Amino acid sequence: MNLDTQQHSVNVMLRQLSFIRSSLIPFSSYSPRTSPTPLTSIRSQTKATMSTISTQNESTLQTQRPVQVAQRLEKFKTTIFTQMSILGNKHGAINLGQGFPNFDGPEFVKEAAIQAIKDGKNQYARAFGAPELNSAVASRFHQDTGLVVDPEREVTVTCGCTEAIAAAMLGLINPGDEVILFAPFYDSYEATLSMAGAKVKCITLRPPGFDIPLDELKAAVTSETRAILMNTPHNPTGKMFTREELEAIASLCIENDVIVFSDEVYDKLDFEMDHICIASLPGMYERTVTMNSLGKTFSLTGWKIGWAVAPAHLTWGIRQAHSYLTFATSTPMQAAAVAALEAPESYYTELKRDYSEKKEILVKGLKEVGFEVFPSSGTYFVVVDHTPFGFGDDVAFCEYLIKEVGVVAIPTSVFYLNPEDGKNLVRFAFCKDEETLRSAIERMKLKLKRVV
Repeated sequence: MNLDTQQHSVNVMLRQLSFIRSSLIPFSSYSPRTSPTPLTSIRSQTKATMSTISTQNESTLQTQRPVQVAQRLEKFKTTIFTQMSILGNKHGAINLGQGFPNFDGPEFVKEAAIQAIKDGKNQYARAFGAPELNSAVASRFHQDTGLVVDPEREVTVTCGCTEAIAAAMLGLINPGDEVILFAPFYDSYEATLSMAGAKVKCITLRPPGFDIPLDELKAAVTSETRAILMNTPHNPTGKMFTREELEAIASLCIENDVIVFSDEVYDKLDFEMDHICIASLPGMYERTVTMNSLGKTFSLTGWKIGWAVAPAHLTWGIRQAHSYLTFATSTPMQAAAVAALEAPESYYTELKRDYSEKKEILVKGLKEVGFEVFPSSGTYFVVVDHTPFGFGDDVAFCEYLIKEVGVVAIPTSVFYLNPEDGKNLVRFAFCKDEETLRSAIERMKLKLKRVV
């Protein structure tokens, strides 16, 4: 190996090591239990094997330029899901953290994607969605809500629901607009609102029931409020907004001319009560953007097929932003999404039954381990109180759980504007096969001990 090649290999290795280290930088004000191996130590070990490199090159290796990021994103680190998954992979932990299934989606949907590719559906799709998928979304929306929407003017296909959220925020929110969130919230909400320059106001949902404090919400919504961004069924808590809560939100929005952004990706995973789409309430469709996706319902999270349904006057802004974010979404996957959305009701019945069984396994097991488990009416998540095990915060507990027990969970403090509000809570996902769930429970029973 010549010196130039050797130098290049070391530079690449150092960049990779630096990335891994930066991905595991503490993501809140809490201190981790153990510190990662110092990068200077890694460098010195590398130098020892590179005696043929010139002094000038050695000096270059030790000088790294600081990472650069726009001010609006400075507070946001590598996402908590990436950080926990990297750490989990390093320690061979069972991943009950990140919300993706470890089993595959239905064969009939995958076969439809394969056929679409073979049929030559491989070039750009229409920017706001392939016509047949827009129609399928409109049809499904009508079945679920009773509302008739125009697929050409009121449906926009996006790269997953996360892009639908981004397009809605960037297309309809101006710098300085006030937007209300319910904490804990999916982490992309705050980041996207920061990119839009919004002023965020937060209403905190607290255990055990995570009910909306309606008096607090009424005081928060004023003539200055531009929008409310909500999620039901709710990630990470599993709460489902009740009809009373949704009617209270609707009343406040109509009274104060407020838009609602409603993330409903878990709408088919409703266990304890029926999901209610807020757009279906009287007077709400004209001021609601309903966002959904294929990934959660059909266990195809990697396909990133989502959509936003909204009246034409709101769809215009969403499409303007979408055009300059991704322009269009995967053509063959859109064709397959049509097949998915045309699935019979029996598919959803079986889906709910399967997840109910998985939920029962996880909840029962977590209680046996010693957690306080809070009710979960929807989604495939369960939130627990970790404090019986003697850790000062959720980050320290999750790091211990990965390194010493071999199970990944998600610390919830990153889902709050004030991390203190979530420091006692962690989230587990049950979108895994039964063997995986039982193995994770057995690891925790073996190695976790209550101290209080």
